Amino acid sequence: MKSLLHRCNKKLLIFILFSFGTVQAQTDGNKLPYDDPAFTGKIGKTYKDSEAAWPKFPEPPKGAPNIVIILLDDVGFGMTSTFGGSIPTPNLTKLADEGLKYNRFHTTAICGPSRAALLTGRNHHVSGNGFLAEWATGFPSYTTLMKKSTGTIGQVLKYNGINTSWFGKNHNTPDWETSAAGPFDRWPTGLGFDYFYGFNAGETHQYYPVIFENTVPVEPNKTPEQGYHFMTDMTDRAISWIQLQKTMQPDKPVFMYFAPGAAHAPHHAPKEWRDKFKGKFDYGWDKERDITFERQKKMGIIPADAKLSPRNPEVPTWDSRTDQEKKFYALLYENFAGYLSFTDHEVGRLIDAIHELPDADNTLIIYIVGDNGASAEGGLEGTVNEIKGLNGISSTIEENLKKADEIGGPTTEPHFPVGWAFAGNTPFPWVKQVASHFGGSRNPMVISWPKVIKDKGGMRSQFTHLIDVMPTILEAEGIKMPDYINGIKQVPLDGISFMNTFTDKNAPEFRHTQYFEEFSNRAIYHDGWVAAHQHTLPWKQDVAPGYENEKWQLYNIDKDFSEAEDIAAKYPDKLKELKALFDSEAEKNHVYPLDDRGSQRISIPKPSPIAGRTKFTFYEGATRIPETAAPNTKNCSWNMEAKVETSSKGKDGVLNAIGGLGAGYALYVKDGYPTFLYNFFESEIITIKSTKKLPDGQASITVDFKYDGGGLGKGGLFTLYMNNEKVGEARIKGTVAGRFGIDTFGIGEDDGSPVTEDYKAPFKFEGHIKSVVIEVKPEKKA
Repeated sequence: MKSLLHRCNKKLLIFILFSFGTVQAQTDGNKLPYDDPAFTGKIGKTYKDSEAAWPKFPEPPKGAPNIVIILLDDVGFGMTSTFGGSIPTPNLTKLADEGLKYNRFHTTAICGPSRAALLTGRNHHVSGNGFLAEWATGFPSYTTLMKKSTGTIGQVLKYNGINTSWFGKNHNTPDWETSAAGPFDRWPTGLGFDYFYGFNAGETHQYYPVIFENTVPVEPNKTPEQGYHFMTDMTDRAISWIQLQKTMQPDKPVFMYFAPGAAHAPHHAPKEWRDKFKGKFDYGWDKERDITFERQKKMGIIPADAKLSPRNPEVPTWDSRTDQEKKFYALLYENFAGYLSFTDHEVGRLIDAIHELPDADNTLIIYIVGDNGASAEGGLEGTVNEIKGLNGISSTIEENLKKADEIGGPTTEPHFPVGWAFAGNTPFPWVKQVASHFGGSRNPMVISWPKVIKDKGGMRSQFTHLIDVMPTILEAEGIKMPDYINGIKQVPLDGISFMNTFTDKNAPEFRHTQYFEEFSNRAIYHDGWVAAHQHTLPWKQDVAPGYENEKWQLYNIDKDFSEAEDIAAKYPDKLKELKALFDSEAEKNHVYPLDDRGSQRISIPKPSPIAGRTKFTFYEGATRIPETAAPNTKNCSWNMEAKVETSSKGKDGVLNAIGGLGAGYALYVKDGYPTFLYNFFESEIITIKSTKKLPDGQASITVDFKYDGGGLGKGGLFTLYMNNEKVGEARIKGTVAGRFGIDTFGIGEDDGSPVTEDYKAPFKFEGHIKSVVIEVKPEKKA
């Protein structure tokens, strides 16, 4: 090196050194981003008497691992074969055999809050995510506006020189901020993630997803008929991203957050996967619960002396169901099993790609099997049209069985009934949303880090929580949590690192207290004891029980793993002590005010770019607008006028559409005839076809709706006009009162799931749309 220094110009050597890699900056770790690095060279009058020096940018400590978080959706503790369930998950098992299983890991019992806790390392109320955006209220812990004082793991890692990515579900951006107009500071790219490919909602159609790449809406590259499925698409994208990162900088660690929509409804399983399970669950949910419980014991997933929690009387027995019902319910769970096993296959492809990385052994994979317990949101009867059910409208068993051969395909949005949810959460009581009990809040977790974890296939039973993941990652990376991010003073982390459990099976318990609350279902854990109050039922959103005469349960989970024995009557003083502790923790974490209103909270006005407006003008290119940012034509009279210009060369296509095959409306031209169609959850579909063809040149097409009034979801009269001449009309008995679904509003095309099979989406309009004006006429309140 000395001889080289003698032969080379010193300035040239400095240039070479900094061209081939950054040098870890000596920076103030108390704030992020770091200050601009100081210039360390020399400035003269000209370059000849100056000395260049490239800035030293932050990079992670030497030897820091890659981090991959995998988070599934709506998967119960007892569903995967890895944790004793009946649905085969060989890739999850393979990863567990290479690493560790955790059987006392906890979520918040509902998706958006769980994800907030994971991303911020704080309790969900602290970050403003006490419940879901659709139920948001103006109280500080329930706005779902992620607080800037609770910075994310993405921000901390990004500002320390690690490239970050997010694939799949984002349910941490309020839905009124998810249009292509933003604002974008609470999108993944504003929360510390360099790259995002996924959807901004609680769920999406897996065959017709609403996808954004960073902040730009994009469409699938093929159709469902050509084999498209979002689970495969996002996996392909994630593999490409991580391979590119390691191609360009093989020694630089990366961070990936991989969050499939699976296995949240709609349960969309490719046919070849759902066919694998034909007849596998004909014995029903009661026997499935017993089978799973015994298998979990034999596998050592739960203690040998564990008891099965009592059967919930709210759940109908399988034997009480009719033969038709049993057929339908078994089909729904066969389909779900196909969906979850297909998801395991796709996640396995990602894990295989990670194993091929040059630093695979230094990759920490944290695989969280569900953001809450199995979902009971399919109601007591299950459904093939989930949105219809969420709007409070039931289908008959005959209507459902008409679609038996389509279940899991693009024309259905299936969800199984509550009986399967309780079976899926074996051995625990209750389900998703019910944060009071482990059926809602205890999920499996698998961790792999070949370089560090040597107890391959080991089990860990320390009481852990989502908030503990972020501090564990920071410890693994050797990075400290800053006091400030983007100039904002940070709230301290609530989580505690559990990295010591990677190498010590008998690591002492570190989490002594943890509260739980969702929808007024609440619990408090403290040193082996749990006090719990179950409050609301997920399948009865219209019932707010109130707060009088509340009954609490008490469990000693050191002796009663599965919350099978309520000992509140035996230890009243302990229950009183824990209830007081809950109140203290609730005050500390800003849980109050409690709110058990279900459907009523959905109707509470939210901040909106359209608030107070009754007239809207749209132009060509206005697509992928979320329903909450589109004109609200529900429960009122309204009209729409589309001004177009066409020629004999082309007149067909969609002028305006919202929703999809489950429910929605579309104004379109087909074979030259203007047509309006309204799809009321497939139960009633009215089509008005113009009696006259659309002329060449400029024209006006108008839809006018006169609402019958007298409440929500009532019928009315649709009239179609062309150039102010009436060309058709039709009455409808009922209209959508709540939401059309998970698809979007668009001008000039019907993106995603088509509202009707009368055309093939997106059915882009062949002419020119000068404008589409929609005016709503809300009913005056008495």
